[in-house]
Amino acid sequence: MSESSSNPAIPALRPGNSVASDVLDLLASMRFAIALLTIICIASTIGTVVKQREPLNNYVNQFGPFWAEVFGKFDLYTVYGAWWFLLILAFLVLSTSLCIARNAPKIFHDLKNFKESVREQSLQSFHHKALGHIGIGPEVALNQITAYLNGLGWKTRVQARERGIMLAARKGAANKLGYLAAHSSIVLICLGGLLDGDLLVRALMWAQDKTIYQGGGLISEVKPEHRLPTSNPSFRGNLMVPEGGRAATAILSMPNGVVLQDLPFDVELQKFIVEYYETGMPKLFASEISIRDHETGAVTRALVKVNEPAFHRGIAIYQSSFEDGGSDLKLLARPMGKPGKAGSVGEAGKPFTITGRVGGSTELKSGAESLKLEFAGLRVINVENLGGDPAAGGGTDVRKVDLVNSLQSHLGSGAKTRTDKELRNVGPSFSYRLRDASGQAREFNNYMVPVELDGQWVFLAGVRETTSEAFRYLRIPADAKMSMDGWLQLRQALLDPAERERAAKRYAEAATPTDKPQMTPQLQATARRALALFAGAEGVKADSKAGADLPGGLPALSQFIESEVPEGERQRVSEVLLRILNGSLFELYKQNLSQAGLPAPAADAATQAFMTQSVLALSDSMFYPAPVLLQLDEFKQVQASVFQVTRAPGQKLVYLGAILLIIGVFAMLYIKERRLWLWLEPAPGQVEATRIRMALSSSRETPDTATEFAQLKHDILKDSV
Repeated sequence: MSESSSNPAIPALRPGNSVASDVLDLLASMRFAIALLTIICIASTIGTVVKQREPLNNYVNQFGPFWAEVFGKFDLYTVYGAWWFLLILAFLVLSTSLCIARNAPKIFHDLKNFKESVREQSLQSFHHKALGHIGIGPEVALNQITAYLNGLGWKTRVQARERGIMLAARKGAANKLGYLAAHSSIVLICLGGLLDGDLLVRALMWAQDKTIYQGGGLISEVKPEHRLPTSNPSFRGNLMVPEGGRAATAILSMPNGVVLQDLPFDVELQKFIVEYYETGMPKLFASEISIRDHETGAVTRALVKVNEPAFHRGIAIYQSSFEDGGSDLKLLARPMGKPGKAGSVGEAGKPFTITGRVGGSTELKSGAESLKLEFAGLRVINVENLGGDPAAGGGTDVRKVDLVNSLQSHLGSGAKTRTDKELRNVGPSFSYRLRDASGQAREFNNYMVPVELDGQWVFLAGVRETTSEAFRYLRIPADAKMSMDGWLQLRQALLDPAERERAAKRYAEAATPTDKPQMTPQLQATARRALALFAGAEGVKADSKAGADLPGGLPALSQFIESEVPEGERQRVSEVLLRILNGSLFELYKQNLSQAGLPAPAADAATQAFMTQSVLALSDSMFYPAPVLLQLDEFKQVQASVFQVTRAPGQKLVYLGAILLIIGVFAMLYIKERRLWLWLEPAPGQVEATRIRMALSSSRETPDTATEFAQLKHDILKDSV
């Protein structure tokens, strides 16, 4: 682009009014175009860093309510479709077009002009110049030099004058064409971006009085005022098709809703193909589809892969991603409430079955409260890093837990950070949401089968408050049958006052020294109190302020010690109380096995590991924010492909612009224009001799220029006398 404002070749672009002239100069100037390009680069950076077209709640969680609203006012969540971004593109097209119009006549004029009319005296002022004599006449010298230059690719033109001959030559004229190609590419790419953006969609919506749809429900129930016709010249939307299903309506995301785009054909997903790496990441996913044309009824089969789209009626069908297409789930609901307590789910704490489909929902009664259970997703393959030495872990001994310090996080991550890696598929998992009457929801993610962590097999039940958080996991130990039944029965017994009393009595009788039978009542009372605090029993809370604000678990015991025991005695009392609690829970566990007709557990490391993890899981379960724990029992997976369907009239312009940009940049950087002048005249005082004055100019001065001129000088004046 040029800063020059004078160009008599195009007087139509030079208004007489000085203000209009200044505006025109600004629009056609390089500084204005560079400013626009800078703003576009900044906007593109924002569009890369800030995820585009996400739900508004995600931005509120990320930036906070105030800044989320401010950023929304500037359309930073839809940068590439924002009015100001499109306006900048339009001004860049205008600026670059004016620049081309201003400089193109001069460039084309220079391409035809060899500047052979330059005065011979002017050649002495050039940086690269030479003077010499050769022993042949001017006419013969002209023929030889012209043939020599033509052989090197120089274009020549001769002007005969009264005193001699001026030979003008040029090479590298494509350098100026590179300028036009590079600037034209900017215009084409910007025009392609305008055509393939939301501009045409918005114009069509305005012309046909279409509005954005902000509700939910089935696509077939959306009214015509939210649908664009099949004649829409430009759009880019998503089309989700489950296996065995078909769809003919794409969803176009807009800043505050969606618009539906009717397609002139149906897409039916015959089969979805997915392959995985050892890391669990998809290696290949593709879709076998059938395209049925609405007008002709013809059916075309195609295989769509990533970066290998199918085309029909000028619409490209890309493989974008894949999702669950409505898998059937059978869940086993494990009540987590206290038996007989208002708000508990199920009959007397008994498990019950729930069936549903991913994407659907059902109602879940929790006493007087009704919760909405939303089936969010199914993931069949979960490859996790389970490295480390299982024998070195062995679980955590709860007797070494310092109850004086309150636990800051009751539910932990699913797996610890490892220094080494052992990637393993740990089986299916499913996610769901529990939504209350106010619309607030928690998200849960539970694994179907137990996972081995630090040598202990555990079931993982995850929960998070918002999508911006990571899941925190409740780790439920698996019993000898690789089931969570043993732990659940232990928990139910813990919540039963009669079972706690029996366990406390059995512990006291087993722990009392034979020579001190008077200690049995005291030990029984202490065990009863420890179990009640751990279970979060209401009667204990009413009698003491200890644990009144906690539902139970180890934190309740910690609070009890802080409020009831002098500071100097807390560590000792903590160890004693934990020993009593562990022993009482072990008696409770043996009671359950005995009632089920099973043999007593062996006093070995496996039993110790199970009880250790059971105590931790029982403590954490008191803080589990749901009345039921859902376990995946059976499933029938249904895959779905997500296609991106695109009609992009500006795509060819962008491709052409990219080609021109490559050509233009290459021409401007690697091709330099050189001009050579040779003035041939009879040598004074010599017969059949010619004096030659030569000069060279270049559009870009490099060391190669001097080398090239030296070679020309040597070859032309080699017979200099």
